[in-house]
Amino acid sequence: MELSKRLNMILSKVDRCECIADVGTDHGYVVVELIKRELCKKAIATDINKGPLEKAKTNIGFEGMLDRVYCRLGGGFFPIKKGEVNAVIVAGMGGNLIRDIILADMSKVKLMDYLVLQPAQNPEVLREFLYNNSFEVLDEDICEDDGKYYECFKVKFNKDVKNVGTYDELDYEISSVLIDKGDSTIKNYISSKIESYEKILGYLKDNSESAKERKHDLEEKVKRLKAMIN
Repeated sequence: MELSKRLNMILSKVDRCECIADVGTDHGYVVVELIKRELCKKAIATDINKGPLEKAKTNIGFEGMLDRVYCRLGGGFFPIKKGEVNAVIVAGMGGNLIRDIILADMSKVKLMDYLVLQPAQNPEVLREFLYNNSFEVLDEDICEDDGKYYECFKVKFNKDVKNVGTYDELDYEISSVLIDKGDSTIKNYISSKIESYEKILGYLKDNSESAKERKHDLEEKVKRLKAMIN
């Protein structure tokens, strides 16, 4: 089974552990691969919807892993007992929802060694939350898969960590961690952002005060984004 770039990026962030949970497991491919690569001895695959969970259970069963991967129905971290897992993976949902899932079960989160988070939309919302709520950023990564960019966060709760939030919108859109890595993917991602904002500027023909303000904000963003890749 050949996994997509975005799923391989998730797997690359997982440290060897006793037990990990894949929240919103969908097809169950990630937990199957985790066991195959001996990155964990056992895993918990959860999903809020019965259909995908049954599909995952079939795939896990086909690999002969039902004695090591436990399939549980439920949303967020609700199906996971406190202290039961060393780490969690949360992927395939929006940054807003991932933030809300974490907030709903902070007592469980505080006991985890790390969380691997890959939002399908609104990564800036998740980044702002993590940077401002005592999460230590262990790593950030980005990949392009099938024409779409996916960002990945590896974090852990640390009450002693200094919040790094800057209250600047663009700092949450573009990760300084990724900029420092100098990866070509982040440069391509920034270029796509510039193209998107320039397209919006082309549509702003209104001369109202709000339109002028919006235009000014976008022009400043484009200027700063271009500086990041030059």
